[in-house]
Amino acid sequence: MSRIDDLPPLRDVITTHDLRARKALGQNFLLDLNLTSRIARIAGDLSNTDVIEVGPGPGGLTRGLLAEGARRVLAIEKDHRCMPALAQIAGAYPGRLTVIEGDALEIDPLAHLTPPIAICANLPYNVGTELLIRWLTPKEWPPFWSTLTLMFQKEVAERITAQPGSKAYGRLAILAQWRTDARIALSLPPEAFTPPPKVSSAVVHLTALPEPRFPADPKILERIVAKAFNQRRKMLRAALKGTAPDLEDRLLAAGIQPTERAEQVSIEQFCALARMFEQG
Repeated sequence: MSRIDDLPPLRDVITTHDLRARKALGQNFLLDLNLTSRIARIAGDLSNTDVIEVGPGPGGLTRGLLAEGARRVLAIEKDHRCMPALAQIAGAYPGRLTVIEGDALEIDPLAHLTPPIAICANLPYNVGTELLIRWLTPKEWPPFWSTLTLMFQKEVAERITAQPGSKAYGRLAILAQWRTDARIALSLPPEAFTPPPKVSSAVVHLTALPEPRFPADPKILERIVAKAFNQRRKMLRAALKGTAPDLEDRLLAAGIQPTERAEQVSIEQFCALARMFEQG
């Protein structure tokens, strides 16, 4: 583990502040500063960007982001035990780290930030998907953020980047890929973390598109996609039964065979179907 700053190694920080990971908080710490710096570099050039980090823990990724040149980092941490360790980092990088103690699901970070804004985080497993969905579904698009660089369980990462025809393809893939370019940028084995989780992990990098890939009303699209995948083994004419008296005609007009299943339908086709429903 190479040194990236003059602060103590993360294992010493954890020992000093008794920061044993808590399962109830979804904590799994990355202690290799080479890895945290690598994740920070995946986020791109951050020298003119403010960065939101959720769940910094003892601050491994925080230090990576700051060492790699992030203009400013806003770290949101729920675990009070981590505050002294994060305060030490703030002291080493004067004026560049702000720490807010609280729940990221309840905090509006925008008052503390200046655009452009990126989000980079080793998300706690228990809130990761919920936070992603919130960031992908703002009232207005484009969103306040330009990129998301996020650690997930590998299974979730594969759902985000899945293509039609695969078992992983579903609502999360459509939600992410309709409005962003999404890719898996790094895979990590359980032993990279302390304590090791039971599953592998992966970093997903998402870049916000200026506008959605295909035109569609977000609420109508979400309703159709949710209904289609709630019964994903059924043909669409059965899964979407009751949504419209002329359902099969609308499916055909969108270029979808009524006998197809949800996982066979592309994002472009789902958007076309949403437009068919928008017409009334």
